[in-house]
Amino acid sequence: MNYKMIGYLTGQMIRILGILMLLPFVVGIIYKESASFIAFAVTAGVLILFGTLITLKKPENKEIYTREGMATVTATWILVSVLGAVPYVLSGEIPNFADAIFETASGFTTTGSTILNDIESVSNACLFWRSFSHWLGGMGVLVFILAVVPQNDTRTMHLVRAESPGPTAGKLTSKMSFSVRILYGIYIALTALETILLTCSKMTFFEALNHAFATAGTGGFGMTNNSIADYDSVYIDVVITVFMLLFSVNFTMYYLLLSKKFLQVFKNEELRLFLAIVFTASIVIAVNIIPIYGNFFKSFRYSSFQVLTVISTAGFATADFTEWPFFSQMILLLLMFIGGCAGSTGGGLKVMRILIMFKTALREIKCVLNPRSVVTIKCDGKAIDKEVIRGVSFYFVVFMLLLAISALLLSIDGHDIPTTVTAVITCLNNVGPGLGEISPSGNFSGFSSWAKILLSLDMLLGRLEIYPMLVLFTIRKK
Repeated sequence: MNYKMIGYLTGQMIRILGILMLLPFVVGIIYKESASFIAFAVTAGVLILFGTLITLKKPENKEIYTREGMATVTATWILVSVLGAVPYVLSGEIPNFADAIFETASGFTTTGSTILNDIESVSNACLFWRSFSHWLGGMGVLVFILAVVPQNDTRTMHLVRAESPGPTAGKLTSKMSFSVRILYGIYIALTALETILLTCSKMTFFEALNHAFATAGTGGFGMTNNSIADYDSVYIDVVITVFMLLFSVNFTMYYLLLSKKFLQVFKNEELRLFLAIVFTASIVIAVNIIPIYGNFFKSFRYSSFQVLTVISTAGFATADFTEWPFFSQMILLLLMFIGGCAGSTGGGLKVMRILIMFKTALREIKCVLNPRSVVTIKCDGKAIDKEVIRGVSFYFVVFMLLLAISALLLSIDGHDIPTTVTAVITCLNNVGPGLGEISPSGNFSGFSSWAKILLSLDMLLGRLEIYPMLVLFTIRKK
């Protein structure tokens, strides 16, 4: 294990995190929020100094492999969740450090769950930091650093593989570092486009930018307690619904579209399955809630938004779906597990894993009926590597085991079953709202400090997809 290189890369992250905190510092100055801009200025200064001191001496051995990549990613995400919480505490916006860590972890992991009871009273600097953390965490904190700080291409590959969501992480071009820049270029372009479109509504530029950040990262931090419902605008609902869909799609598809490889996009099985799930769920729920809204078109407006906010794990809300029929709630609960496509900013198990597990189950049924048959699992016309299939199965087993253990531990906190179980589900899948006390009209403030730390760890496990976090328990010296 190359500990010196892990420390060096972590130091780079600390310094860049400090530099990024200068943005909410500027927001605090613009809006004359003295407590906030002082908190961000002090934190930024300390982090920049500390990160610079760590990176003064470059390690002689700069090689990193899978184990180092995962350890670096884990250390980075834990540190950003802790260090990113400091301005909340210093400014007095969130004085309890456990609450601040929960809010920060929820921001960077793009979960969107909150402990705030009065979001409208929060300073603009902190509101910006909450949404901006979504944007940074959406593509990955280290992926952002790799996009702005030149690194060895082999080193970049190991870090991206450890941080990227989905069963596999591949290149768009021959150089991984160039691929990262292409992905971020697409990410920035989509964010800018949504900001422009939202500015054309009743939102101010600041509100539009914050909501675009939250949509891009599929995080869902809003600027009011009632989220998007406060605007009561069909135009805003449609724009955010469309962009939640766009950010839930594998970003490789956009690169293929730019490369005019339209047939490859059309034939992509994961994309087709994802769109089919979204369309079917939206139609079924719309029909189910017609008695509440009076007509199909209004029902479809609310059902499609809630379906996208759940499956994309964005966490916005235009309605409290806990007041809908139980059938609709169950569909949304299942969508929490599915999540977005691999290679998107969405959370959940990922559509690709669901597709592979479904095809694996069909293969096993065929083998039972005809033991001599040899069935190859294919996706997009290509055979799926056995290691990928095994990895998907292992991931699902470990995921369910962690879900059960977390729910059992959280039950000690004394909440009802819907609240306890869906709190773990929504945090592990980085969704945001759940049922019971944590419905779209509620929040996580009712949990104890230790429970919030447990749920913060669940968010990190879900965002990093378990494996990098497990490295902490398997590190050994060579």
